[in-house]
Amino acid sequence: MTTEQSDAAGRAGSASRPATGDAPPDATADVVGGTDTATPPGGDGGTDTDGGDGAAADEAGTNGRADTGGTSGRDDKAGTDNSGMTDGRAEPSKAEIASTGTDGRAETGGKAATSGKAEAGDEAEAGRSGTGDKAKAGDEARRGGKDGEDAGDPWTAFGPAPDPVLTRPRRAVRAVGRFVVHEWTLAAVASLALAVLMTWPTLRYPRYTLPQDYWDPSLQSWQLAWSGHILLTDPGQLWSSNTFFPEPWSFAFSDTLLGYAPAGMIGVGPEDALLRYNIMFVLAHALATFGAYALARQLGAGRIGAAVAGASYAYAPWLLAQAGHLHILSNGGIPLALAMLARGHGWSLRHGYRPRRRHAGWAFAGWVVAAWQLSLGFGIGLPFAYLLAGVVLVSAVVWFVRRRRVKRPFGRRLFLADLLGGLVFAAVGAALAVPYFKVAELHPNAARTLGDIQLYSPPASGFFTAPAESRIWGGLHEGARAALPWHPEMTLLPGFVLYALAAGGLFFSVWRVRHRIFLLAGVLVTMALAMGTRFLGGRFTYVPLFEHLPGWNGLRTPGRMMLWTTLLLGLLAAGAVTAFCARVRELAAERVPPWPGPWLRLATLVPLLLVVVEGLNVTPHPVVPRQPAVMRTVDGPMLVLPSSQNLDQPVMLWSTDRFQRMVNGGSGFTPDSQAQAREFTVSFPDFASVDYLRRRGVKNVVVLRDRLGGTPWEGMLDRPIDGLGVTREEVGDAVVYRL
Repeated sequence: MTTEQSDAAGRAGSASRPATGDAPPDATADVVGGTDTATPPGGDGGTDTDGGDGAAADEAGTNGRADTGGTSGRDDKAGTDNSGMTDGRAEPSKAEIASTGTDGRAETGGKAATSGKAEAGDEAEAGRSGTGDKAKAGDEARRGGKDGEDAGDPWTAFGPAPDPVLTRPRRAVRAVGRFVVHEWTLAAVASLALAVLMTWPTLRYPRYTLPQDYWDPSLQSWQLAWSGHILLTDPGQLWSSNTFFPEPWSFAFSDTLLGYAPAGMIGVGPEDALLRYNIMFVLAHALATFGAYALARQLGAGRIGAAVAGASYAYAPWLLAQAGHLHILSNGGIPLALAMLARGHGWSLRHGYRPRRRHAGWAFAGWVVAAWQLSLGFGIGLPFAYLLAGVVLVSAVVWFVRRRRVKRPFGRRLFLADLLGGLVFAAVGAALAVPYFKVAELHPNAARTLGDIQLYSPPASGFFTAPAESRIWGGLHEGARAALPWHPEMTLLPGFVLYALAAGGLFFSVWRVRHRIFLLAGVLVTMALAMGTRFLGGRFTYVPLFEHLPGWNGLRTPGRMMLWTTLLLGLLAAGAVTAFCARVRELAAERVPPWPGPWLRLATLVPLLLVVVEGLNVTPHPVVPRQPAVMRTVDGPMLVLPSSQNLDQPVMLWSTDRFQRMVNGGSGFTPDSQAQAREFTVSFPDFASVDYLRRRGVKNVVVLRDRLGGTPWEGMLDRPIDGLGVTREEVGDAVVYRL
């Protein structure tokens, strides 16, 4: 091809390009994403920016083709009559190739062009050798107007810059950066920060105070300490704790929080036990927020809608009355396990079943998290277990129906993950249930009756009544609480803001109509169950479950079913808030410039802010009585007097230094042996009480002088011990009787 033909082809190509952006004869313009980057002719690299391929392809015309080496998948070799490349290959940019014309085809190697193919080359004229010698680079390529200077390869100005070779530290930094800005990392950090703020001042004096009161929280602080201690020292004695001596299976007298045992392995003594409890108290709120957020996101809600679901689930006003029950607040594993299972099965509420998104690993992880949640207690774990059993049954029916239409609708790997995960969950449940069946067998008085259920069943007004710990509604609802027989378990307000958002979600939502109906049905059913025997006498709701489902008769407080009501209301609210945010984006798209202004941004956060504000609390944080020095020196088996359900719970906490065997203990029921010990020791020290304690194996009796007032043991320190074979010793504020 002659020089004139090449120039003609160049003019034809330039005619098909827009008038703007044409490069002058002495410079080449690389247009990338609307940015003109000037490169001197014959330059050795220039500036390379990504993102311009699409624009360059548009410039190439409808019939033009560009073979750009690795981009198109072709490996065009360089011709022998073009000596302008040092490596024998050319990698021009698409913009340069497109400039060769609409019908022309630019080859990167520089072969002689025929049938309308344009030669590659701008202003550098390659020397030819007729004898087959190799082409030599560059007849004075013009670079800055200087002659005799080696210009290098002019084509490198148009080729992509080589990827930088990252060192291992830089790769690590980049990976950490991606992790830090990931949505789930930000959600976890936000959940933790919100938990610290919403539970304040829990972490202000974590070694000396407990939220709400120091009775049940002292018991649960001891539970965390005992499980960690015994698993490190003698795991075979896990269920025979140091309390309720000499009763076996005493650790199963109440929910154990066994899943927190790893935390119990750190630290020794009451102060460490209090610190551990307060940390887990805050983390439980954070996990509940994160779990509900993950579930809402998996089902198809937007970020703000999912945040509303998470905050409403963790900080519902009714949960403020449960601040002293860590086993009730430790509910974040429920939505998190459901989110993992839904993710593993490729299912969401908004998009339905998507087989390509199945992941066996997530499904198995969901079962493991569910098993961990069950290990925190059957109080809320048992309904969760029955829900999962129902889901498995429905899934089996779906698989049976679809097995002919869809080949392996669940997939072999997913089926194996579900099988193994389900076995793990069932094994954990069975292992945890054995001690409780033993306790029910040995202590018939531990079983709940329908009379107990009726005592704790809330009326319908409880769904609109907040506990005293609510900063917003506590004072306003004082009269309504006074009308409730047992308001700590009957104030079940999930939040008026949540009610309003969920009601709006019935009419304006990203969920399909049938899904809204299902969620509403779930809300109504769980509310009926939460009312216990108050809804139609419970004949069609709670009573059949109480009489026929194994373990259900151990649940004495139906109001805790409100946990499921709150979660379902949160999902309805998430659908409404997500639809609202989508509408805001549509309105923002009509703006110039097309992005939300500050007021529109603020409007999307209003529902979240209202939910958080309604969850503010005034929960008291009393100082826990200090451990008497005698508890660090006296050996067991021992009895600490005075003794009662509430008085014994701090005594259990005080034993976390040495875990001496003791008759004392607090739980959901009082064993007959403990009731007898309290009855026989009212007259202590006398012959009958001393003989009884010796036959029980008790060696020391510790009397706490400052706690005797107003108890049946008041005045016992004035009784003589002559002839009883008992020695008496004063240790600080306590008196020790050695039997």
